[in-house]
Amino acid sequence: MVSNRGPVSFSHGPGGELVPRRGAGGLVSSIGPLLRDTGATWMAAAMTDADREAAGAGVVEAEGFRFRSLDLDPVSFAQYYDVVANATLWFLYHGLADAARRPRYDHRWHEAWDGYRRVNEAFARAVVEEAPDGAVVLVQDYHLVLVGRWLAAERPDLRAVHFHHTPFCDPVALRALPDAVADELLAAASAYTACGFHARRWADRFAACAEARLGGAPPTFVAPIAPDPDDLAEVAASGACAEALARLERSLDGRRLILRVDRLELSKNLLRGFWAFDELLEHHPDLRGEVTFVALCYPSRESLAEYQAYRLEVEAVADLVNRRWGRPGWTPLVLDTADDFASSVAALRRYDVLLVNPVRDGLNLVAKEGAMLNEHQGAVVLSTEAGVFDELGGAALAVNPYDVSATAEALADALALGPAERARRAEALRAAAGARTPRDWLEDQLRAAGLSTSAVT
Repeated sequence: MVSNRGPVSFSHGPGGELVPRRGAGGLVSSIGPLLRDTGATWMAAAMTDADREAAGAGVVEAEGFRFRSLDLDPVSFAQYYDVVANATLWFLYHGLADAARRPRYDHRWHEAWDGYRRVNEAFARAVVEEAPDGAVVLVQDYHLVLVGRWLAAERPDLRAVHFHHTPFCDPVALRALPDAVADELLAAASAYTACGFHARRWADRFAACAEARLGGAPPTFVAPIAPDPDDLAEVAASGACAEALARLERSLDGRRLILRVDRLELSKNLLRGFWAFDELLEHHPDLRGEVTFVALCYPSRESLAEYQAYRLEVEAVADLVNRRWGRPGWTPLVLDTADDFASSVAALRRYDVLLVNPVRDGLNLVAKEGAMLNEHQGAVVLSTEAGVFDELGGAALAVNPYDVSATAEALADALALGPAERARRAEALRAAAGARTPRDWLEDQLRAAGLSTSAVT
């Protein structure tokens, strides 16, 4: 397994010793339990000074993982991660580019592209060194697509699969990249045995881009990831979750709950969600004082100027809604930017309506987690641009993420559902969200590599 972030991170103990702990992130929580204690090697970038110290030991056994942390040049890593991956490719694939201003491909950007290439090559070199003959290599996400280029050239015995966790753009949008860069990305992706995506539409767009620019596309497959139900159940049964749920109930004081749980980032469409709630209160005065919107939005990519500005705007709109509609004893919109998973799980257990309205998402695990955890027959208002819409759309209330008025009315419709219809939809959501497991996702990648899934223990 090869990914930007790994299943283990390190810190220094009281005596200066290295102390391992489980890493964070959806990939680790979903797939980590299946790879733990299997002997599979997981490679990822060193993120902290302690991680870099651990990298000197090569492959280590920690937290049940066989793990190698790569100590990468800091300048190259910043170019790879901040400039190319997050500030360029993320915006492109999510349809967020500001064509009048950005991207701007000047000499500094092209230097950053060289850094992106160097980091990908460092990952590839590590795989070339460590992988046994005929190994399967599962390379994760848009950060590391170039790895396939070197693996194909230097280790043709390996069966390498790339999985794209974001959406993909269409051939017209891809023209926003420099021609040579677009061709290099697509050629590297085509060097894999297969390329996977969470939804058919993203796979089709990728294939269309490869056909348009290269004249052919590699094999693709669709494999939506799923939350780990055991991990969710453990958190939901914890004392921390029980305390968070009790605090939430006290704050609601019997009111109904509209909820969103997101990273505080541009593709999640927080602003239009807040404006939709504002319009809901304007056009449905009977709901004033009767419903609270809780937005649990933990910070993301705070080193990027676009994200810093977006957070300020999100906070300003939340404040505006509260100043317009709030009254003693009722804060209409509660924006909480603490990164507290137990509190998020508690809120997912309790919501009456879950709003998931991304501009575009590769999948969106929160929609599945909410459907699996909720104890209130909660409804889901779901963007048609989320990859997970392909699985949950039949039971959710669909919404165009750009249409604020339609989103407001979808929230009103969700709150107005009768008990029988709420129960029917909630059951359908639970069934759809639980239809796949992390093991299914892992096995899909192994099948794409040509490996029998009986090899997964």
